[in-house]
Amino acid sequence: MLLRDVDAGDVDAYRRMRCDPVMMADLGGPMPPESVPGQLRHDIDLVARGAGLIRMIVPDPAEPATVAGTVTLVRHEIDGEPGGEIGWMVLPEHQGRGVAKRAVRLLLDEARDDGRWSRVHAFPGVGNGPSNGICRSLGFVLLGERETPFRGEVFRTRHWAIEL
Repeated sequence: MLLRDVDAGDVDAYRRMRCDPVMMADLGGPMPPESVPGQLRHDIDLVARGAGLIRMIVPDPAEPATVAGTVTLVRHEIDGEPGGEIGWMVLPEHQGRGVAKRAVRLLLDEARDDGRWSRVHAFPGVGNGPSNGICRSLGFVLLGERETPFRGEVFRTRHWAIEL
């Protein structure tokens, strides 16, 4: 597996992930297709400014055109303190194969080596068993449940954190 920076050629993968009602069920529902290019530009800009690590998951380096999803780490304030929030999305045909867990582990290792990140938070929905399982298995500590705002809505999530 390899993680590479998001780029302008990822619009189709973004559309498949962010416009899919099942993939976006815990994130406020699918995005309108016309908003995807703007989201992609926003993410590319975050990476360019050094405010985030947004990586495309390439399951087989021998097939670089095949993308399984994304794993992101974005810097912002959490509970009044600077921190990073990690999140991931894996396309349905790649789910259930450990792709997300390996990608999260790789990005955490990269962030640890980078030295700009210390505490990383994750906020999977309370009903998202696979994502909560990834947090548990990778050594995140469960801090509790909370109401988490996202895209103008509030979701019940578990709050996990890990010190790098």
